[in-house]
Amino acid sequence: MALSTLLHIKPPPPFPSLKSHRSFFPILPTKIPIQNPKPIKQFTMQRPHASTTVHSAVSDAVTLIQSSPATWQSAILSNLLIFVLGSPILVSGLSLSGIAAAFLLGTLTWRAFGPSGFLLVATYFIIGTAVTKVRMAQKEAEGVAEKRKGRRGPGSVIGSSAAGCICAFLTIFLVGGKAYLRLWQLGFVASFCTKLSDTVSSEVGKAYGKTTYLVTTLKVVPRGTEGAVSLEGTLAGLLASVLLAFVGCLMGQINGPEAIICVIASQIANVGESIIGAALQDKEGFRWLNNDAVNVINISMGSIFAVLMQQALLKNLHM
Repeated sequence: MALSTLLHIKPPPPFPSLKSHRSFFPILPTKIPIQNPKPIKQFTMQRPHASTTVHSAVSDAVTLIQSSPATWQSAILSNLLIFVLGSPILVSGLSLSGIAAAFLLGTLTWRAFGPSGFLLVATYFIIGTAVTKVRMAQKEAEGVAEKRKGRRGPGSVIGSSAAGCICAFLTIFLVGGKAYLRLWQLGFVASFCTKLSDTVSSEVGKAYGKTTYLVTTLKVVPRGTEGAVSLEGTLAGLLASVLLAFVGCLMGQINGPEAIICVIASQIANVGESIIGAALQDKEGFRWLNNDAVNVINISMGSIFAVLMQQALLKNLHM
């Protein structure tokens, strides 16, 4: 008997066949497919198109100009654009130094009162320049024409706008608070109504005045005499102040009653200016009182009279 039988030893089970258990061993593919890598995008710096840059710059400029309330940047940019486009008109009415002074005036006006205030000053300038050119040859022959063919210098610009500039500064710095803004705006409009009325009455009187009288004595004097007035010039000056006050109404600078105040104040100031011219100008001890100085006094009176009349009117209404 075999020894394994005697010892009851069982033989080990046979080792399983690899063929019958293929599923237990995953078979790797002989070739692993390699996927094509995605192309890498290359980022290159591209210059913006010229038309896009120009359009963006114009859009930014328009936005700046339309900013409300106006800023110093919008005021400067607006005046640069307007002065470039309107240079033919400016050159006909102003010297180069006068244009520089007018630019400062326009910038200050735009900053304080916006486009409507600027348009008011532009209207004054266009009408004043046009009426100065009327019958220029005749005025030159009579020796009463403005110097440089009517092209005004910085002294004339400052003399014509001093009161308006003061009102602009009072507005910008909120002197008196917001309650006084309307009052400073009234003084601004009144000052230019006064100056336009004075310019038109003087130039029309020198060109068409049949008879001119010295305002202090009512004696007949030659056209162009300081302090002289004529019916033609006085009526033309009155119409000019009404026209500019109407423009101020359209632009929302003043209302109807305030426009009437501006017209009345301008006529009172012009009478005062004629009296000063007749009594003091070119007299001994008053040589400093030239046309520019008289203009400052004239427009200051117009502005102050308008403000005082407005205050008196409001006081009476509240009584």
